Amino acid sequence: MVARRACSGTAESKAPARLFIPALGFQALTPLYDAVVRVTTRERRFKRALIRQAELRAGHAVLDLATGTGTLAVWMKQAEPQTMVTAADIDPGILARAQRKAGTAGTEIGFELADCRALPYPDGSFDRVVSSLLFHHLRWPEKILAAREVFRVLRPAGELHVADWGRPGNVLMRTLFLAVQCLDGFENTRDNVAGRLTHLFEAAGFFDVHERRTFSTVLGTIALYRAVKPLSRPA
Repeated sequence: MVARRACSGTAESKAPARLFIPALGFQALTPLYDAVVRVTTRERRFKRALIRQAELRAGHAVLDLATGTGTLAVWMKQAEPQTMVTAADIDPGILARAQRKAGTAGTEIGFELADCRALPYPDGSFDRVVSSLLFHHLRWPEKILAAREVFRVLRPAGELHVADWGRPGNVLMRTLFLAVQCLDGFENTRDNVAGRLTHLFEAAGFFDVHERRTFSTVLGTIALYRAVKPLSRPA
């Protein structure tokens, strides 16, 4: 649930085109997105924890991948005003909403349309890539492309920090997560339920990959992940 964008093609993207999924599944429901996320996911707790985990520093270049309505990007900029935050999303409508939110908050954030499978940034552009509730929208081949692109745009020793649905903590969490799977799809959420995101990030080249923390919500278990890009690829 909390359906946002599947990472999909744009006119500028070289990746195969696939229609993105609007917030909550329908464009007409996008105005309700913030309220639904806030009520169903313990948003403030898990996003604040994700920001602390990322250990942002002055001068860091940070990419908020699939920013949605921009809440995470705004909170990161407020937590460390000397970071350079770029917020990317595939959905122009929700990106416009994020820009308005950032303007109201008085935060200076760069917003760009982007496809996570073919990011429009040079190699080694960012110190941190942070993402919330993106990967469960992607089928496994798309997850692989997105993870590889994140690896590419990170600088050596750069870090990926992800919050997404994870392996259910108990039977109740697994049962509750069925609502998410019914809305967002069983195929693309299966990897999250199986706890495969750590394997995904390791296969992309990251090391020190860990699930750092979990949160129980009314829709299932949200997990926080951390992965580090090595200083150089193994020979």
